[in-house]
Amino acid sequence: MKKPPLILTNFLIFVITGAIAFIGVPVWAMTIGFDATEIVTAILLFFFTGMSITAGYHRLWSHKTYDANIVVRVILAIGGAMAVQNSILHWASDHRVHHRHVDDNDQDPYSAKRGIWFAHIGWMLREYQANRYSDYGNCRDLQKDKVVMWQHNYYLPIVLIANFGITAFLGWLNGDVLGMILIAGVFRLVMVHHVTFFINSLAHFWGKQPYTDSNSARDNGVIALFTFGEGYHNFHHIFEYDYRNGIHWWQYDPTKWLIRGLSFLGMTNNLRRVPEERIEKARAAMQFQQANAKLSQLPHAEEVLAKIHHEYDLLLQKMSAYYAAKKRLVNVRKKCLKRSIERLELDLHYKELKQALALQKEKWVRLQELSLQTA
Repeated sequence: MKKPPLILTNFLIFVITGAIAFIGVPVWAMTIGFDATEIVTAILLFFFTGMSITAGYHRLWSHKTYDANIVVRVILAIGGAMAVQNSILHWASDHRVHHRHVDDNDQDPYSAKRGIWFAHIGWMLREYQANRYSDYGNCRDLQKDKVVMWQHNYYLPIVLIANFGITAFLGWLNGDVLGMILIAGVFRLVMVHHVTFFINSLAHFWGKQPYTDSNSARDNGVIALFTFGEGYHNFHHIFEYDYRNGIHWWQYDPTKWLIRGLSFLGMTNNLRRVPEERIEKARAAMQFQQANAKLSQLPHAEEVLAKIHHEYDLLLQKMSAYYAAKKRLVNVRKKCLKRSIERLELDLHYKELKQALALQKEKWVRLQELSLQTA
């Protein structure tokens, strides 16, 4: 099969910046050296530009998981341009197609089913999707955002000023323009490129699938460390409208912390979260599916299978009862400032259901362990 024509601009950008980052920067480091200011600036710009992609391009504009004021939007738009991953409009259009047609080799622009190289960088090197961007029809909402359209219309000058103007100015202040451009400009840019690309490649090949196996996305805490929290990709692909990727407090998701932190300053709002009940039920459904698949292949496992089905049904029933009671209690607490009889009764009922659900979860975990031992 004949390959589409090469996109020369993209090819040269990746080759030239890669050569400078992996050859030029080490040579400069060994012969002239970088001072602490240059290294710290590179690290700060790495986080700023990387999280402009994750918090801005991805969670704000592609998925509309929260709202932000114009100051935040302009800063994220500039930071995203400094990451040189195309305009917000173009990036979001690709990403929305990816979510709609994930793993479809004909329609997903960076389908993991076409291999890790293709998903990582190969899809950007050739004209695989030449006719997609005639009108950005899947981004009508973004075309109404003045910041998005400003960045899209003036993308190239913003890229040049942000990457070379800002780093050159910082280098001039520090007394070494070229050194600053090399490490805080080019080297930082290449690192941001590839850690962002990890989300399309590694995060679809390496890790666990605790919420769904209907697509190739994986959860991986190691990848999250390098991708500003985006490594919890299995969660993201089933709950894409949640502003979080790492939902537990101990999961490394600095993008989530940034969005949440800005909300305390009134700079972000309407942070969207998937109801806890949906998350719990998705996790339980995957556990049930995995246990059922393993046991179904074994002879004489009918008794354990029947037990798995029974306890799973009970788990779902108790989850539904618990979350329904929790919702009622929250509504009553909003209406009744004082502890009424109704609220006291609901409090007691809620605690009973919470305890019953906790016991059922313990039972379910033990049964999962038994099914694994049986398998």
